[in-house]
Amino acid sequence: MPTMQPRADRRPLLRKWLYGALGALVFGFGGVAMLTLIGIQSGVTATVLGFVLSLIVVGVVVPVFLWLDRFEREPPWMLVFAFLWGACIATLGAAILNDVGSYLIDPLRDQQPGVAVWVAPVVEESMKGLGPLILLLLRRREIDGVVDGMVYAGLTAAGFAAVEDIVYLAAGYADSGDKGLVATFIVRVLMSPFAHPMFTICTGIGIGIAATTPHRWLRFVAPVVGWCCAVALHTVWNLGAVLSQNGWLIFYIALQLPLFLGFLALIVLARRHEARTIAVELGRYVGPGLLSPQEVTMLASVKERRYAVAWAERHGGKRAQREMREFQEAGSELAMIRARLDRGQTDPKTVQAEHELLQLVGRRRAQFLGTALYRYYDDSGITRGGEQPV
Repeated sequence: MPTMQPRADRRPLLRKWLYGALGALVFGFGGVAMLTLIGIQSGVTATVLGFVLSLIVVGVVVPVFLWLDRFEREPPWMLVFAFLWGACIATLGAAILNDVGSYLIDPLRDQQPGVAVWVAPVVEESMKGLGPLILLLLRRREIDGVVDGMVYAGLTAAGFAAVEDIVYLAAGYADSGDKGLVATFIVRVLMSPFAHPMFTICTGIGIGIAATTPHRWLRFVAPVVGWCCAVALHTVWNLGAVLSQNGWLIFYIALQLPLFLGFLALIVLARRHEARTIAVELGRYVGPGLLSPQEVTMLASVKERRYAVAWAERHGGKRAQREMREFQEAGSELAMIRARLDRGQTDPKTVQAEHELLQLVGRRRAQFLGTALYRYYDDSGITRGGEQPV
């Protein structure tokens, strides 16, 4: 009689489907509810126009944070969760709470500048920051530092900004037709698409610190300080907008443009810091012979990673290309695990993760050792003549 093979445990797969269905239900409800509210206020045509034009914000802002996430990519479902939280949950919650705040301040007035300055920043930064905070509580090990916190906070803010722009674009069209739509599009979409991400990455920085610090007190203090900075920036931004309604261009040049340039500098510096971290942490494996200096140089540079992937495809086809990508992803993750160990996080799960990643790196790098790929570098890791990067 043939031996019965044990059946695979399907519970993890079933759990994933249940979580996915629950997420789709919650986010779907929030998104539909928000679009319905906009449609009631401004009409279907205005809502559709606002939706279409707001996609430009998504197309501009989201790629910036995916670019920031190039070295050590985050799980796709967490990135999607962050964006949908901002678009579907944070916007709906903020709309309700802002209305409550407006009513408490003055039940007889619909438009109140005080709400934009004193209520909206607190409400909106709280609702946006809650999404990355949930990820911190549920998947702390996936957040490896400040860059990861900035990515999740930025994507949450991008989702929030896109839906909020639908509100304003639709209202502009409903109030003043094409002229109102164009004016709103210029001010909100073209000139300040990064406003919300600029505020909320402060919270993300605090969350990134909280995820990696060995100090228990800092795990609580860092997100709070980050949130306070986000609220302060949001308040200054809204206050300037209220006070400069007749001189908006001056306000843009004096405050908004410098903040935007500072934001760009911050994300560039953050990615460079992550590259240096990868170089330093992986450099610890050169002495034992687990990695070579040339491999560390490649893994710590986006340009050299692209070159290596292209080289692997030219000389080994799609399979070699895929394995080079896996080598790079595993190398980045190994660097972040090594950084955790250096900070004193030597629990069994982290130690086991390092061991498993070292094995994966060893398997994936084997076929590339001694090839022309690594003749592109000298022993110091500096590029030299020969085949040029693509």
